[in-house]
Amino acid sequence: MAGLVMNMRTAFAALWLGMLPLASCSGPASQPPLEGAAIGGPFALVDQDGHAVTDKDFAGRYRAIYFGYSFCPDVCPTTLQVLMQGYHVFAKDSPDAAARLVPIFISVDPARDTPAVLKQYVAAFGPELKGLTGSAQEIAKVAKEYAVSYSKQPPAKGASGYLMNHSSVVILFGPDGKPIAMVPTDQGAKAVADTLAQWVR
Repeated sequence: MAGLVMNMRTAFAALWLGMLPLASCSGPASQPPLEGAAIGGPFALVDQDGHAVTDKDFAGRYRAIYFGYSFCPDVCPTTLQVLMQGYHVFAKDSPDAAARLVPIFISVDPARDTPAVLKQYVAAFGPELKGLTGSAQEIAKVAKEYAVSYSKQPPAKGASGYLMNHSSVVILFGPDGKPIAMVPTDQGAKAVADTLAQWVR
């Protein structure tokens, strides 16, 4: 499972880097790596408290968005742990900037990830992490908008549950909802904190 998700992460990164304008290779260091990428868009989901949430609720704030599922045995909890560790380092150094950033976890397994399940799950990583879910149709729509692929795998022989294959990349979006950069959770908490410090102002 971990290998499949990591391969999807690498493929996703290559795809988006390949779609960036060629001018970005020689552009100023302050130019967002994902500037101009067609990723992101409107959504209408439900948070871990059962409240209706849309993209407009985050207008004016930075967003670090990750798609996964609470029953994931390895990649999702590891990614979220590193993301939130980096976020907390960043928040300690720059509390005002961190207050303008919302880490968001969107489930690709709405059949099991009810608001109640998500509430318990995201709480394990920090009170700042927002969990979002919705109907299968709503999740499919937002995943398409955010260029996230996912699929349900048949249960292994003798297993009671199933796994989900899914893209595993954290993307930082600006206050206007446009993509800025990938957050390097695979490089550790310091790299996450450094990336947030570079772009969140």
